[in-house]
Amino acid sequence: MSTPPPPYWPAPPAKPAYGEPALNGFALASLLVGLLCLPPLGVVFGIVALVQIARKGERGRALAITGLAVSLAMTAVVVLAADRAAERLFDRLDTLQRFEGVEGELTAMDDMRAGDCFNVPGGDLLDESPLIYRIACTEVHEGEITSTTRLDDTVSPGGPELKKTATDACWKAQDAYAMDSWALPSYAEMFYFAPSREAWGGGDRRLLCVIGTAERAHRGSLRKDAGTLKPEQVAFLRVMNEADLALGGGPEEDLDEALPQYRDWAREVDRALAAEAGLLDGVKGRPELAGPARAQLREVEAARAAWQRAAKATKPAEFKDAWDAASGALSVDTEKALRGAYGLSTRVPDWLAGPSGSPDGDAGSGSDGASDGSSSASV
Repeated sequence: MSTPPPPYWPAPPAKPAYGEPALNGFALASLLVGLLCLPPLGVVFGIVALVQIARKGERGRALAITGLAVSLAMTAVVVLAADRAAERLFDRLDTLQRFEGVEGELTAMDDMRAGDCFNVPGGDLLDESPLIYRIACTEVHEGEITSTTRLDDTVSPGGPELKKTATDACWKAQDAYAMDSWALPSYAEMFYFAPSREAWGGGDRRLLCVIGTAERAHRGSLRKDAGTLKPEQVAFLRVMNEADLALGGGPEEDLDEALPQYRDWAREVDRALAAEAGLLDGVKGRPELAGPARAQLREVEAARAAWQRAAKATKPAEFKDAWDAASGALSVDTEKALRGAYGLSTRVPDWLAGPSGSPDGDAGSGSDGASDGSSSASV
């Protein structure tokens, strides 16, 4: 009897020749370095990890891709932040360079008073929020404060109402501060600094009115107010400046579209000229003023008659004819002689070079021709 064969037992599975593939170290390093410290280096590590994983069969491909993506994103953030930081740095360096050349003492706007002179960086009086450097008026300066006031809470910040309110207030302030408007240099301009919308929301209501002289190297104060002039000069200049302001206050709309407003304006001009006529009538008997005062009075009365016709005009053409007659009645030469008799400036300003008050020329005030600037949210 033959011996039966031994029972068959399945052989145990063979052990692998190698253990589980190792985790690629650059894959983990890419994620950690890109996320925590040096994103550009994390990009390099991520690329190296993918190359090694493909060549060696190591684990960590998903980790390497994640590290590469994170490193790329963080690199973009770092580059953007560095660009903005560099821009701020260069802006600050540029600002510091501009400030280095500003003469005067840095002063808060709240501490400025009428009569103070100042400079601003770059001579930019149109800057919304300029830094003011107060300096003696005997030194070269770019601006001179004519008044500091507080705006009414009912005025809307940044809108046309604020601009008109500030402009009207600052023209009046300038006429009171530099009453002899003919004595102002041709490069003198009216500016104002008013609160922006943001400053208004914070409670700022400050309005600074300024005579700007940034176009030239100007020295000396332009102040010629009631405290520095003779009483008769003050009385004369007040009525003359009021007349000029009235002449410069015409409607902005076209005559054909706003005849009623133009008639109202004609009445305002007539009232201002009536005050001038009253003053001239009172001084025409003084020997030193008699001739020029009588000549000016005749012209003013003729102009008043024309303005009164304009106030009653029923058609734009009638108004224009009366306006032409009114502007032709007043002579710059006559006013020049009268100002000389009062001991005031006889230099005819640029804004009177054309036919003052004419529909085709300047209808400006005593400071007409100057530009205005605003720091409200802008001009």
